[in-house]
Amino acid sequence: MSEGRVELDAVVVGAGFAGMYQLIKLSELGLTAKAFEAGDGVGGTWYWNRYPGARCDVESLEYSYGFSSELEQEWVWTERYPTQPEIERYANHVADRFDLRKDIQFETRVTAAHYDDATGRWHVDTDKGDRVSATYLVMASGCLSHRQDPRDRFTGVDSFKGDWYHTAAWPKGGVDFTGKRVGIIGTGSTAIQVIPQVAKQAEHLTVFQRTANFSVPAMNRLLSDEEQDALKARYQEHRQDAKESAFGVPVPMPTKGALECTADEQFEALESRWQAGGVAPFMLAFTDVLINQGSNDVVADFIRSKIRTTVKDPAVAELLCPNDHPLGTKRPCVDIDYFETYNRDNVSLVSVRKTPIEEITPNGIRTTEKEYELDAIVFAIGFDAMTGALFDIDITGRDGLALTEAWKDGPRTYLGIMTAGFPNMFLITGPQSPSVLSNMMVSIEQHVEWLSDAIAYVRERGLDTIEATTEAQDAWVDHSIEVGNSTLYPKANSWYMGANVPGKVRVFTPYIGGVGPYREKCNEVVAAGYEGFALSSSLATA
Repeated sequence: MSEGRVELDAVVVGAGFAGMYQLIKLSELGLTAKAFEAGDGVGGTWYWNRYPGARCDVESLEYSYGFSSELEQEWVWTERYPTQPEIERYANHVADRFDLRKDIQFETRVTAAHYDDATGRWHVDTDKGDRVSATYLVMASGCLSHRQDPRDRFTGVDSFKGDWYHTAAWPKGGVDFTGKRVGIIGTGSTAIQVIPQVAKQAEHLTVFQRTANFSVPAMNRLLSDEEQDALKARYQEHRQDAKESAFGVPVPMPTKGALECTADEQFEALESRWQAGGVAPFMLAFTDVLINQGSNDVVADFIRSKIRTTVKDPAVAELLCPNDHPLGTKRPCVDIDYFETYNRDNVSLVSVRKTPIEEITPNGIRTTEKEYELDAIVFAIGFDAMTGALFDIDITGRDGLALTEAWKDGPRTYLGIMTAGFPNMFLITGPQSPSVLSNMMVSIEQHVEWLSDAIAYVRERGLDTIEATTEAQDAWVDHSIEVGNSTLYPKANSWYMGANVPGKVRVFTPYIGGVGPYREKCNEVVAAGYEGFALSSSLATA
């Protein structure tokens, strides 16, 4: 027994879609488990990110659980691309349907998780004073959940006399910008959703852009009952196609590279995708969009031409045309009237690459060129992705090894699921897994099911621990880097590379080998008796 600690089989950190499904699977195994969640409700990303215009860039019928045929048949989505409120309602429906709240402690942050070599258990502490001991620790803390604090990025934030907001910590009651002069810093995927909505309210909106981003139209629409029924009739086949696909979304695979096509064939392929909406079809318009610069240029030039024909002011259009990174190497966006918004009289665009922000003043934002007087500022500056939420917690493994020390030169995992030196600690959609380069729901379910099967395997054999070996981890990290370097991704200063966080190690973090091939590798590991993992029945064995 661990003195003074509540004994559980498992602790889950986070109650988003990963944490909720993990509780379901642990219950099926007959294990005692508790999830700790910082928010006062379920949903993870979709609890916190309630900014105006927040919407998933994966279609609703794809961005949903597939583990329960009853659940997928009973839930009715209203739009092609679901809004944050609808996704949050779905998350709450799942929590209620599967009676998950009894095993979730809300408004509680895990502050420390230390592996006890003597007992082979994880000692977990929270900011509310909880002291728990568990055999298994599941990190379902999310890839995009550690938001960047604008006070760490800009001088003078606290001096601003108006109101300021972070898109990932939006007030529950919303914000009324009517009659206000608003500044938005950032033009990433979040800002591209926020900007059209704020522009409809504000007296004037000034957008401060460092990097122009590629974005394609969502072509959003209401879903008919007939459309939903048609997919639900073949949902299982569709889900299987998603599991075998490149990005976790079934998209017809191309057969030719862009440079193998005539100009007419190129235009026809891209125009049809533009009219249909959605980003995955653009990434798979040709066989080599992400590995061949010439092919990438064909697609990128097409999108730039659309920006130029949409935005009436040629100078503004040029500022909005991405020209410093290949298409897809920064998170490609899906939008509703984003570029059209710059045709409004009450919207202006400032390039902070040309005139950097010097400070936030009491009255607004001062660049090297001038001061912009504002009543409100919206910071859409993103996250410390992939590792930020893990490093927020004091995690130590065998012999007191800190995770921050083990990953000081960049994250190191085996399959993105476990890391050497940290027995019985699982990462859901961790670094070096498809995670953020996939339909997260598909990747979440695969990881939760894989690790739950691994726990069952260990317990059925009377074993104590499962842990990635250093050799298997090194080989997987090398493979992941090699695959990443074979693409155009490293050419961009993206959050995939950690480039958005000052001082962070630059390394391509997700796995770009494809959802289908990755799943095959995970299955092969299991078929070979969990090859690359050390399974031990002796706590003294490292």
